[in-house]
This record gives sequence, C-alpha cells and structure tokens, in this order.
Amino acid sequence: MELTASQPRAPLFSRQALLRLIIPLVIEQLLLMTVGMADTVMVTTAGEAAVSGVSLVDGLNMLLIQIFAALSTGGAVVVSQYLGRREAEQANTAAKQLLYAAVIASTLLTVLALILRQHILSLLFGQVERAVMASALIYFLLTAAAYPFMAVYNAGAALFRAMGNSKVSMFCSLIVNIINIAVNAILIFGFGMGAAGAGIGTLVSRIAAAVIIMALLRHPENLVRVEGLLRFRLRWDMIRRILFIGIPNGLENGMFQAGKLLVLNLITTFGTAAVAANAIGNSIGGVINVPGQALGLALITVVGRCMGAGETDQAVSYAKKLVRACYVCMGVMNIALFFLAGWLVTLFDLSMESTAMAAQVLRWFSLFSIFFWPMSFTMPNALRAAGDAVFTMAVSLCSMFACRVALSYVFACAWGLNMGLLGVWLSMFCDWIVRAVFFLIRFLRGKWKYIRVIG
Repeated sequence: MELTASQPRAPLFSRQALLRLIIPLVIEQLLLMTVGMADTVMVTTAGEAAVSGVSLVDGLNMLLIQIFAALSTGGAVVVSQYLGRREAEQANTAAKQLLYAAVIASTLLTVLALILRQHILSLLFGQVERAVMASALIYFLLTAAAYPFMAVYNAGAALFRAMGNSKVSMFCSLIVNIINIAVNAILIFGFGMGAAGAGIGTLVSRIAAAVIIMALLRHPENLVRVEGLLRFRLRWDMIRRILFIGIPNGLENGMFQAGKLLVLNLITTFGTAAVAANAIGNSIGGVINVPGQALGLALITVVGRCMGAGETDQAVSYAKKLVRACYVCMGVMNIALFFLAGWLVTLFDLSMESTAMAAQVLRWFSLFSIFFWPMSFTMPNALRAAGDAVFTMAVSLCSMFACRVALSYVFACAWGLNMGLLGVWLSMFCDWIVRAVFFLIRFLRGKWKYIRVIG
C-alpha cells in the first residue's frame, strides 16, 4: 500500500541500528586517541624535551590530518545522501572519487612537509630549546611520510560509516593500536630511540591500517564497493559535490588547527614545563571528548541518510536525540575527570610543575566541557550532513580567531592578568560558548533543511 501525506513514514534508523553504529564509533575514537597518547606516554621516558617535541609536531600534524578528515566528511555526506536515495551506483562512484582526491591531496602535503619541515618548525617554534627541536624534526619526518596512508584510512573509514558499518573502522583502529604500541615498546624502551621510535611506530601502524581498509572495501557484500581503482578517471561533477562539503570543512578544520598552532607558539614562551602540561592536558581532554566525537560522526551518517531520503523531520529528531545522548555521556566523563584529574596526570612521568599545571587546566576543562562542548562540536555535524558547511566554517573561524587566539594573548600575557597556561585554556572555553550559541540558533531556525548537496 502506498503512503499518503498523512501517514508517518517508518524510521530510517531503529534504536538497535543506532547502537550498532555508535558503540563501535566510541571504541574506534578511543582507540585512535590512544595512538597519540601512546606516543606521548611512552616517549616521556626519554625526558621532557622528547615529549615536548612530539607534542609540538602532533599539533602541526593535526592541522594537515584535518584536511584529510574534511575530504572524508565531504565524501561521507555525499555517499550517505545517495544511499538515502537508494542510488548505489552513484554512491560507488562518489567513493572512488573520494579516494582519488584523498591520495592526491595527501601526497602533495607529504612532499611539502618533507621539503620544508626545517623551515616550518623553525618558523612556528623557533624559541624552543635545541633538544626539543631535534626531537620535533625527526618525529615530523617520520609522521609526514604516513600522511597518504592516514588519508586512505580516513576515507575508507568514512565510507564504512556512511554504510552504517562502523565495526570495520573499529577493527582497524584496534590493529593500529596494537602495532603502534608494539613498535613503540621495541624502539623506545628496547633501543632508546625516543621521538624517532614513536614516529616509526606511527608510520608502520598507519600503513597497516590503509592496507586493511582498502582490502575490506572490495568485499562484494558492502553497500558501497570500491573496484577498478587502477582504471583512473576523475569525475569532476562528483568531486565538486564532495568539495562542496569538503572545502568549507577543510578550511574550518585547517584554520582551527592553525589557530591552535598560534596559541601553541605562545605556550612555548612559558617554558618546557608548560608545553608538557599542555600536551598532557590535551591528551586526557581528548579522551573525555571521545563520546562526543563518535556521536558527531554518527550524525553525519544518520542526518545524511535522512536528508537524501527527503526525511527532514526525521533528521531533526535524530539530531536532537544524538545530541542529548552526547550530553549524558560527556556529563558522566567530565564529572569523573573533575575528581580524578590530580591522579590521572601522575600517570605521566613529568615534573611537579608540569603535573600541577596539567591538573589545574583539566579541572577547568571539565566544568566548561560538560555544558558547551556537545553544542559546539557535535551539533554542527548535523548541519554539515545537510550541506550547511559554509555557515559552520564561518562561525568556527570567526570564533577561533576572535576568542581562542586573541583572548589567549589577553588572558595569558596582558598586564594585570598574566594567567599563563590557564589563560590560554580559558580563551578556548570562550570559543566554545560562542560556537554553541550560533550553532543552536542556526539549528532551531531550520534553514539548513533546504540546502541541496546532490541533484
């Protein structure tokens, strides 16, 4: 029997389907976060200079990796909407074009990073101690070589999420962690290679992840299959659709990380102890944000499918449901962090000064994150999945530079304040508040529901 206008349509995602999508995503994001934390924790045995060098390069790497993630998000939105319209062939074409774009972009970035690494690090972090710079240079060399493999993995994982199958990327993340930790342990503890050992571990693990994800994408039972990649052909119409989301998202993510690097440059003037404390704070804070990041990725799939099927009311309903779930999960995590921050930072082999600073910023982090982080970073993925990426980019960039960057210098350095590292983190919280207000207003007004990504 045909549906009439008065008959409600069946939900596109059952409760069980949402749980099958979200739970592996949470585990995957936790595992991916562990890769960076493993490098930081294990390299602390080589001293604060080594851990500071690794943390500085990780900040720079995130700037470049976010470009891959932006392309993957664009591809995931396009593929999700095609799947919502039941156009499997178009979804397969979009998947291939996403992989081509990811490989081309990441290879260019690798070449530039390898050629200019000395100049880049000197420009951004020229004031750091010589030992810190030496560790940063070798770690940057090795991790830059991994960019193409990271890009392929990110694209493949995004495609599986668009299919609603997040177990595959979770499995790959587990393999990445096992390989990374094993190689780190051998090279850092066994051979005393410090930052170089951490870099090699990252490179080897990312190669393995890319190989595995590409093999799995060829499985004949997938909703989206990637075949005939060697028959290279660029489809500019499809790439434009991907870039319609990917370019604004890439600019947003890239400039976001650029702003963080400007702030990190300021932090380096506070001394090695502050740099190390900031690295540890970011590592622990990143783990706390895992549920929100996972639910944000789920929103891309769920809202994208709904918009492709023309079910805008369901898109609104699922977005509200997943953001509420984010508040519950992150509420529990941040309450635990507030009381356990002092103990958690002692797990890192740092000086008393670094440990005290890290505990202080993490307690403040927990108070602001519980209220503002979900609306600032999870909610906008619903807008992006509908194609409203230009708005999210504009808000994010303005808020980043007006709040996080400018206020960092005011709070941390201004006469009469001189709040140091805590001032930098307080400026970040101001950024969250501004984002949350603008994204909530945009969502409630509903203009995003009328944007078209695919024809």
